[in-house]
Amino acid sequence: MLAQFVLFDGFDPLDVVGPFEVFSAAGMVTDQVSAELVAPDGPGEIRSGVPGVSLTAAASLNPDRADLIVVPGAAGSTPPPDRNDLTDEEREATVPAILGRTLTTGLPALLGKALAAPRTTVAAVCGGSLILSMAGLIEGRNAATHHQGLGMLGASGVNVIRARVVDDGDLVTSGGVTSGLDVGLYLLEREVGPKIALAVEELFEYERRGVVWRDLGPAPASA
Repeated sequence: MLAQFVLFDGFDPLDVVGPFEVFSAAGMVTDQVSAELVAPDGPGEIRSGVPGVSLTAAASLNPDRADLIVVPGAAGSTPPPDRNDLTDEEREATVPAILGRTLTTGLPALLGKALAAPRTTVAAVCGGSLILSMAGLIEGRNAATHHQGLGMLGASGVNVIRARVVDDGDLVTSGGVTSGLDVGLYLLEREVGPKIALAVEELFEYERRGVVWRDLGPAPASA
């Protein structure tokens, strides 16, 4: 299983590193898993949204090769939505602006191709769900994101689920930045098996949080 972790200018490092390290650790205990950092434009150093922090993409994002593609959110400022006195420089450094700039790259087309591929799963951490929704790729789907982005996610036609991890088949999304570990371990269990996932969980000394939401079973009665 090849898992590709997407980098783009302004990405949030923890969104990437958490689940990437989960799959990298799995690759040390089984030959069924490999992980690589990728970018739409190919190999190279990519600046994160945290000053002084960059990661190096080892390959191009390639839905024809990947079994799993993980999309992070962005690291930037989050001023109140009613604040209208931002300078152009301040506005360009906000999370929505950083995420919006990904739409001018080759990323949306590649993610669309991945979602159309029958054997590929696309996962998103935090604001990565917003990239998918802003690109019009997950309208009508069930998804989660950081609590500050739930309104934007719903406005794009996504069925917003307030859960730590949401499994919608070939689309698996998660909440805020620390949920990257949760979604990474869940995907490892789902795709490779619980024995490998438990081994990594024990190595990291981390227990997954929350219920993974799936569209199964009865809905709770209204209060």
